[in-house]
This record gives sequence, structure tokens and C-alpha cells, in this order.
Amino acid sequence: MNTFLFAFNAIMPIVLLGAFGYLLKRIGFFDRPFINMLNKYIFRIGLPALLFYTVYNIEGFQAIDWEVIWFAVVAFLLFFGLAQFSLMFMVRDATQKGVILQAVTRGNFALIGIPLAGSLGGTEGLAVVAILSAFVIPLTNILSVVALTMYQRDEHGARISVTKVIKSVFANPLILAVFAAFLILFVRSWIPAPDGVLVFSLKRDVHVFYEMIRLISLTATPLALIALGGNFELSVIRNLFWKIVLGVGWRIVIVPGFTLVAAYLMIDRIPGLVPAFPALIALFGAPVAVSSLVMVSQIGGDEQLAGQLVVWSTILSMLTIFIATVIFRTIGLL
Repeated sequence: MNTFLFAFNAIMPIVLLGAFGYLLKRIGFFDRPFINMLNKYIFRIGLPALLFYTVYNIEGFQAIDWEVIWFAVVAFLLFFGLAQFSLMFMVRDATQKGVILQAVTRGNFALIGIPLAGSLGGTEGLAVVAILSAFVIPLTNILSVVALTMYQRDEHGARISVTKVIKSVFANPLILAVFAAFLILFVRSWIPAPDGVLVFSLKRDVHVFYEMIRLISLTATPLALIALGGNFELSVIRNLFWKIVLGVGWRIVIVPGFTLVAAYLMIDRIPGLVPAFPALIALFGAPVAVSSLVMVSQIGGDEQLAGQLVVWSTILSMLTIFIATVIFRTIGLL
């Protein structure tokens, strides 16, 4: 019951804040141009600050279990490829293919996954999830850009070239922010620190700048959720019903189900998976990331479908996270 209450308390504020954004739009407090500007701020400023702050504050890579890292990375790449293959036959609209493909690997890791891992695994769970986030956040952002770009067409109706896809990846503000933080983290871990004191620290040496980034990062999540509510349309559910079922099913049923079973079967070969199970449940079981809608609005794709996937995966993930927690606690892995 405590686990369910935690999942409920972690997810319901997200649902309610999205509902608040929907209400504000319904009563005319803001209009479509305002939502578009809000999405632009979140994508170019708010979320990059949040990702930079999150990755930068990881303490180091001294205790990395590379087998667990590779397990997570390979799982994401495998599901990305399988989902792309299935969408060739199940979805015709190119603007919807990229949105669903992004949802398969883009989980709400920072907002729900990290605190959930801490609740399920305590300090050890947080330590594992912090290391995983340094690798998962860049990977899922890159896969998202690829997913949304690969189905786009140029002015002549031809698919965008691989070169343009690569440029889109490295021009993405979210990816640039993560890479910048990751580079600082990597350099910091290899420079000898006298008496255990970091040679350079934003928090210590440029505290005003560090605090500014922290405060900006605090605006990303609530504004993204309000924008999500503003984009939500109840009237489109009927037309998008099967696409919503497909995207939500991949994100909160297929991906966590197969991955966690595979991890359980590979415990003897990769012992590090045992203490990593709280992080794996959080990593693969989290609902579609709120930032996925913002990226769709900025790069291209079906915004209505993207919003529906975020909302319904968030609501239904309370049930799937609860089921996964009960199962793996019963067999002694939590």
C-alpha cells in the first residue's frame, strides 16, 4: 500500500497540473500563440537548464557497473529498432510514427523515475539511478530527435537526409545541455583534486551562475505540464484511440515487461542487476516524458497525439508501476 501511495503521490500532481493548464485554456486565460511561446521557452531554456543541472550534480563515475549500463543502453536501442519496424506496418501517418517512436524510449525519468528509484531502493537506488541518468538522458534525447526527424519531408517531398538528421541532433538544446554537463563531469572526474576538493566547481566558484541555472531549472517542469494541459484536446481521443493504445502500450507495458523479465533471467550473468532493480523499474516503467510534447512542437509531428500519450501513460503507469513493484518485491529483488 505504501508503494502505491508513493506512486500515486508522485504522479497525481503531474496530472492535476496538466488539468490546471487545460482549465486555463478552456476559460480563455491563454491562447494558442501563448502556448507556442511557452513551448519555445521550455525547449530552449527551461529543460536544457534542468538537464544540465541534473547531470552536473552527479558526484562521479568511480562506482560504475558498466555491465548494467550496457544492459540499459542495449535495451533502449533494441526497443527503438523493434518499434520502428512495427510502425512500418501499423501506422501510416508519418507525423504520428515519429511521435509514437519517441514515446517508446522517452520516459519521464527525471520527474518520476529518480524519486521512485529512491523510494524503492533507498540510498543505493539513488546512487545507481544517478549514474544511469548520465547515460540514459543523452541517449533518449538523441533517439527522440532521430525519431521525429527521420519521418519529416523537405519542400520537395523527399525524406530529410542523414546529414540533416545528424545536424538536428547536435543542434538540439537538450542534447547540448546534457553534453556540456557530461563533459564537465568527465573532466572533473579525471583531474586530481587536492585534499579531495574539486579544482573547479560552479557551485563554489561561480555560485551566482550556478544558482541562476538552478532557479531556471525549477521553471521547466511546472510550465511544461501547464503547456501540456493547454495542448490537450478531449475531442481528438476518438480519432487517435488506437494510436494512443499503441504508444502507451509500448511505453508502460511492453518496454518494462520484457526488460525487467530479461534482467531477472540475466541475474546470474550480471550480478550488478540485483541492486539495480529499483533503478531499472524507474527507468523503464516511467510514463512518457512531458518534454516529449515540447520537442514535438519544436521539431515537428502530431502534437495532439504527443499530448495524449503523455497524459494517458502518466495516469495508467500508476497501475503498471504498482504491479511491477509488488512482483519484484515478492521475489526478493526490492
